[in-house]
Amino acid sequence: MTAAKRAGSASSEPTYSISDLAHEFALTTRAIRFYEDQGMIAPERRGRARVYRERERVRLKLILRGKRLGFSLLEIRELLDLYEVARNERAQLAKFVEMLGERRARLMQQKEDIDAVLAEIDGVERDCRRRLKDEARQRGGGKTADTTKDVAAVPRSRVD
Repeated sequence: MTAAKRAGSASSEPTYSISDLAHEFALTTRAIRFYEDQGMIAPERRGRARVYRERERVRLKLILRGKRLGFSLLEIRELLDLYEVARNERAQLAKFVEMLGERRARLMQQKEDIDAVLAEIDGVERDCRRRLKDEARQRGGGKTADTTKDVAAVPRSRVD
């Protein structure tokens, strides 16, 4: 682990500075303070210094995982808060499974939408290429050097 661990004054639990966590998770200290401002992590204060315990480190890790999976900060906070209220993972895990299913369904719909648009683009592109070839044949009774260049200049898609 790259973060420097220090013995906490009240316990033997390791503590981390904001710089330790920023380095470990490849974040800026400003990003970490943002999550603190949002109430998602709550470091102790020792004077002006922030002192992060394992709880905040794990919460930060979960926040980043949630973001990678495409969840909003509101959704991530809901998951984090479930653990705080219930003090067990069961409610949190059940909600997470539900949210993952919803996220998967949204992504599958987006994938279908993208596939439909790509299919339409392929069809329009084929039609345009056919029309360019037809026009080249009509202009010169066949392909000439100039019209071949015109058709060749149009980028090819994965369909051809």
